[in-house]
Amino acid sequence: MVNTITEGVKVSVETLYQQEYSNPANEHFMFAYKITIENMTDYAVQLMRRRWDIFDSNGTKREVEGEGVVGLQPVIEPGNLHEYVSGCNLKTEMGSMKGEYQMLRLLDNRTFDVNIPEFQLIAPYKLN
Repeated sequence: MVNTITEGVKVSVETLYQQEYSNPANEHFMFAYKITIENMTDYAVQLMRRRWDIFDSNGTKREVEGEGVVGLQPVIEPGNLHEYVSGCNLKTEMGSMKGEYQMLRLLDNRTFDVNIPEFQLIAPYKLN
């Protein structure tokens, strides 16, 4: 697990290779990741947007951005957290992701960016 804290918002990431949804012969490697966003501030925040940089070990880079996460723009109260699971496919058995969330501080409608730490996507057999 990797994590980072930006302006009092902690983002933690766990990853899992999805062997049953992968097809190495066709350069299709599927990974799941679980994100935990913890509000360590004294005010409510809302996750408005996300942006991802996705890197494949063959040198390919993709950028994905859009509103919310998995169809939601959750409000996270002080001391609470929001968790979700999503996925990413790569053309190689190794890669990484990193990015940022655009958050809205509901107290004064100020937006700020929260870093999503870089995490590795590695098929377990590559670790041997």
